Amino acid sequence: MTDPVRILVVDDSRLARMALASKLRGTYQVHEESDGESAWQKLLVDPSISAVISDLQMPRLDGAGLVQRVRASKQSRLQSMPIIVVSGDEGEAERERVRQLGASDFVTKGAGTSEILSRLNNLLALVAARETLEAGRQSMVQDPASGLFTRKYLEHQAAQALSHATRSGVDLCIMVLGFDAFDQVCARLGPDLAERVSTRFAKMLAGKMRTEDSLGHFGPGQFAIVAPGTSLPLFTAFAQRVREAVEVAHVPVQGQPVRLTVSIGVASVPSDEADTALALLELAGQRMLEGMGSGGNRIVAGAGGPAALRQIKVQRALELIAAQRSDVVRTQLGQLGVELLPLLHLMNQDLGLNLPMADIERRLRDRTSNKK
Repeated sequence: MTDPVRILVVDDSRLARMALASKLRGTYQVHEESDGESAWQKLLVDPSISAVISDLQMPRLDGAGLVQRVRASKQSRLQSMPIIVVSGDEGEAERERVRQLGASDFVTKGAGTSEILSRLNNLLALVAARETLEAGRQSMVQDPASGLFTRKYLEHQAAQALSHATRSGVDLCIMVLGFDAFDQVCARLGPDLAERVSTRFAKMLAGKMRTEDSLGHFGPGQFAIVAPGTSLPLFTAFAQRVREAVEVAHVPVQGQPVRLTVSIGVASVPSDEADTALALLELAGQRMLEGMGSGGNRIVAGAGGPAALRQIKVQRALELIAAQRSDVVRTQLGQLGVELLPLLHLMNQDLGLNLPMADIERRLRDRTSNKK
């Protein structure tokens, strides 16, 4: 059973408070305050209060002042809280002033129990309906599990960005990234845990984005970024940093390391021809799949032919080895070795290592030639 809704009754007359409280008890839980100032302090510290019934004429802070403070609050719960004002001999001008300040409704002093309950019930039902509507709207914007934008809302953001880009002549870039072999990750961890792991990476990515960029879900284990006003070279470089960061990430799940890579598809205007934002998103998604089909762990931006891995530099190779990703380094070991040959020659000479340099150089160059 849920606790009854809590109502705050405010009146400087103890007898008036008791009379009103007696009408509400049984249906609502009632708390009483004797003036507007005390009521205001109570509202600030007690989030369980759902509505206020207040007299107008009170010391320290009258009913009009209380209504004004509540509506000016930065707390959304107070801004929308039902406030019923108990009106006595006040004229219509005074009632209108309080209504303009934000009073939800008026009841006259001495009103019957049924009238008070009816008005209070209607106001609380209206608040509940608004909250339900807002929750439904929010669920269309944000995924309830991850807190990231839904794909539907991301499409809306992309449409707005494309419209602005078309009118203003600025660039728009979209990235779709997906975790390679995600079906195998799901088989190993289970679909729910696999999705949580991928979302953890996405949230880390969110901290490195601009405030004007939008990140959201695209598909299972797949996410998209809409970046208005970003040039294709800069965005592709950002995509490369994202790919490399995932490549060396070490994420323990249930005590076991999970190694992941991503493939990223990039689409942009004006570089790509796309009539709609949805077409641009789908193009980036198709390029992501092309990257996965070419071996994964790569970027396809559409301007440079087939998907390909960027040549690993020596410093990057050391980072990958430290992250226990030697498998990635082995694919480019020949080229890395050729780059290090001058250093090996120097070490061999100065340290007297007597390495078979001619044989080492031949093997490295053969391996490099076989990779071409």
